[in-house]
Amino acid sequence: MIRTTAFALALLAFAGPAAAQNEAIEDVISRQLQAFNDRDVEEAFTFASPMIQGMFGNPDRFGMMVEQGYPMVWTNNSARFGELAERRGALYQKVILQDADGVVHVLEYRMIQTEDGWEIDGVSILPAPDLGV
Repeated sequence: MIRTTAFALALLAFAGPAAAQNEAIEDVISRQLQAFNDRDVEEAFTFASPMIQGMFGNPDRFGMMVEQGYPMVWTNNSARFGELAERRGALYQKVILQDADGVVHVLEYRMIQTEDGWEIDGVSILPAPDLGV
């Protein structure tokens, strides 16, 4: 009984920080998605990592890239969060987005933790899941 209780407490100790991490990552992505819907590219740019900010140089160029290359992010109707996975030392958050036309897209956000908190370090569009009838 004591071992079972100790094991359960150990699991809770690890689950607490992991849950907080998941919540923080989802919050960053959600806030950026809302900023794009609001057309506030300056705010959306603040959630990008220093590497992404350096690539684009300013919020306007960043916003133009997202509008042209990621229209489902630029105008998104809903977002659901899938699995958070660790690969080669980086965290990847799966996000299922519905675009303005109701089409579902699956994206994977590469996340990094900086002194300022979690930041988005890249986004990949994944193949849509096979939803056979």
